[in-house]
Amino acid sequence: MELRQLRERSGLSREQVASTTEINRATLYRIEMAQAKPQLRTLRALLDVYGVPEKHRNALVAILKLAGEENWLKAASEDLPDQYATYIGFEQEATGVLNYELAFIPGLLQTEAYARTVIPGGDPGLSAAEVENRVAARMARQVNRHPSLTIEAIIDEAMLRRHVGSPEIMCEQLQHLLNKSEQPHIALRVIPCAVGVHPGMHGSFVVLQFGHDVHDVVYIEVSTTDLFLDSENDVKRYNLMFEHLRAIAASPDESRELIARALTDVK
Repeated sequence: MELRQLRERSGLSREQVASTTEINRATLYRIEMAQAKPQLRTLRALLDVYGVPEKHRNALVAILKLAGEENWLKAASEDLPDQYATYIGFEQEATGVLNYELAFIPGLLQTEAYARTVIPGGDPGLSAAEVENRVAARMARQVNRHPSLTIEAIIDEAMLRRHVGSPEIMCEQLQHLLNKSEQPHIALRVIPCAVGVHPGMHGSFVVLQFGHDVHDVVYIEVSTTDLFLDSENDVKRYNLMFEHLRAIAASPDESRELIARALTDVK
């Protein structure tokens, strides 16, 4: 993503870069779309063309070297769909997450029992092995998330009332939400059903925020595919939508009251 943004800021097309560096255009596309990792000499050739300062060059070379190391994400990615693995990779590098969810508790705030229920429930075609891989990856995301990652989540009240699994699973999940909402790096808000129709009813989305002048990325999961949007207009539109949802949602304290009320009703 950073390489593509450097190219665009340089005012160069992929065709121009391919002609200058003799890097295959298809290869350049795959690198920019996170479908292939560049060799070190390829990375340096691109940074030369883009006129990247030494400090920034060194940081990108360090990222490339880290990408070759074994870690939990690399191991998990072998058993996960490409787009989901790409999302997890983005999440690992993000400094902030704006997550609006209409139907499910956000993945970073799910209990294992809840995840084990919603993953096959949302995709009945998954095999038992695929379910286990995704549950393991979801739990690992929580443990291995970026240490300074801030999470701002907005959820619809309806999901608090939708029973997922047994009453015990829902009680555990709702209590988990209450506990997580007390942590300083997590801001949790609930949109009450009484609000009525609102823009978030079109579907869930995530805005991944990055530092160091890197553009935000919008992630949308749909039944047939996952979408990554990073154009300036798309990012602006979804940030504005999140601001609107934040404005109509209950405050964090009021949201905890709504969650506590739902927990009492489940017991």
